[in-house]
Amino acid sequence: MQARHRSTWILALLSSLALLLAACGGDDAADTSATEPDQADSEAAPATSEETDASSSEASEPTEASEPSETEAGTGGAVDLAGAEITVGSKEFTEQLILGQIAIQALEAAGATVDDRTGLAGTDAAREALESGEIDTYWEYTGTGWIVLLDHEEPISDGQKQYEAVAEEDLAKNQIRWLKPAPANNTFAIAVRSEAAGVLGVTSLSELGVLAELRPEDATLCAANEFLNRDDGLPGMENVYEFDLPSDNIVKMEEGRIYEAIDEGDECNFGEVFATDGRVRALDLTVLEDDKQFFGAYNPSLTVRKEIMDENPGIADVFAPISEKLDTETLQELNAAVAVDGESEEAVARQFLRENGLL
Repeated sequence: MQARHRSTWILALLSSLALLLAACGGDDAADTSATEPDQADSEAAPATSEETDASSSEASEPTEASEPSETEAGTGGAVDLAGAEITVGSKEFTEQLILGQIAIQALEAAGATVDDRTGLAGTDAAREALESGEIDTYWEYTGTGWIVLLDHEEPISDGQKQYEAVAEEDLAKNQIRWLKPAPANNTFAIAVRSEAAGVLGVTSLSELGVLAELRPEDATLCAANEFLNRDDGLPGMENVYEFDLPSDNIVKMEEGRIYEAIDEGDECNFGEVFATDGRVRALDLTVLEDDKQFFGAYNPSLTVRKEIMDENPGIADVFAPISEKLDTETLQELNAAVAVDGESEEAVARQFLRENGLL
């Protein structure tokens, strides 16, 4: 009996030891699996040479919060604008409203708090708001900046030279930064409904001048107030092409109404349009050739108050890949989605950013 009790006690002790060892092994396995996600995160975003170089100077600079990975940031790579408060403006026409929404959503995606002040009444109002600090940023066109805002008489046809000239002068004179421009050229143009182009015998601006001289009653023009008064608009065009439209032939109307008026042909045969507007293609309008190359480069660029850029230099990184995607065809499609298909500017901006991996 005593030997039997001793055997039973030994078996119980061995069983307890086995259970204890199994439990220890299970804890080790759990600890190992818990560390795997952290290891995977570090492998997914290896340090670049720039990051390695930057780390060597961290000892002499204030410690900053780690920036999100390119995937997390979405726009412009690893950019964190958390804590930044930025007011975004725009002019009132379709393309400007879309670009304004692109700016708002991109800045919010990078962590900024954004105040929406889009829809300002024209170039003068938008620029005045920027210079006064009422807004911090809005998309402007390089040709507009050169002619209207900096008061030069003639646009520069070369896009890069136009950008460099306006960016340098505006920064020096007004403390306004122009970011990398988009390749789209939203230049002014004169259009006619396609079925009337052949009948009137006008396919270029020079031929429009001939029509104005020989049959002035057919040289009717619909245009917005801004185009009628700008040096890079009708006054400059008439000067370069050496003709004058009779005042009775000019119909002043809001920008958004001009395209349909050209297509209908009741109030005017010709009209001022923007080259990137989607309604040109949708309504089958013919853009007259600018055979003397009067209209210059009008590449959209985000203009930002220097103070805001100094506080938030990452803004440039946010918008560099966005500008790169905005070519003329893309802007035509975005504009058509709003003006022709009836989608909202917010929805069109969001779709553009998502489709290009920018949001």
